[in-house]
Amino acid sequence: MKFIVSFFVLAVVTASAQLAVIVSPPKVIGQKAVVTLAMKNDFSENIKSARASCFLLDEQGKMIAQSAKWVINANQNKTGLTAGGTNEFNFVITSSQPFTTTNLTAKINFSRVVLDSGAVADVNKSVSVRTR
Repeated sequence: MKFIVSFFVLAVVTASAQLAVIVSPPKVIGQKAVVTLAMKNDFSENIKSARASCFLLDEQGKMIAQSAKWVINANQNKTGLTAGGTNEFNFVITSSQPFTTTNLTAKINFSRVVLDSGAVADVNKSVSVRTR
């Protein structure tokens, strides 16, 4: 229910974005941090793939860890993110040492969004990233 409500709020706040993303605060567990992305596809076609980078920042804004992953990735068995569809992705970032603080902030940047037609969307205009 919480997931559905967050997407309703997301749709109202970011009506012009084609890919709307809500970033949850990082959850630190030992040497791992998990950042959940809730995504909604408002394109008129499926998103075949999307690549994003996650930067973990401490209280002073200093980057302490980073990772880049395909957060949407259609393979032979999947269609990616269908038009009008929603999905969650968990960014898991590992560190060689335990994190010294649990007061972390996640910054997400999308570098590529590819549609089913093969067209590459302009991430600066088509992606809206908000924090929860």
